[in-house]
Amino acid sequence: MPSNSMNVINYNRSQLPQRDKFKNVLGGYKSDRKTEYNLPKATTKQLKEMGKRLREERKVRMLKVIVLTFVLLLVFYCVLVYSMDGMIELLS
Repeated sequence: MPSNSMNVINYNRSQLPQRDKFKNVLGGYKSDRKTEYNLPKATTKQLKEMGKRLREERKVRMLKVIVLTFVLLLVFYCVLVYSMDGMIELLS
């Protein structure tokens, strides 16, 4: 093996012990500290309102997708018809 490869292997081997202390560290270095979440409590009424709002948003999004798809298909169809007219003129 070339000496450069051996240098890389030796360097990686020397770095292994240093990597172990960074394993499974998410957002901090203290292992005794536990992440706390301060989430508000939701009532049944609030959950129902959120569900209703999400359904309405989904309905609006789906309508936008359908309209955009229709417009794109219409544009594609117009381009296709226009190009076919040009092809027919070229062939005749």
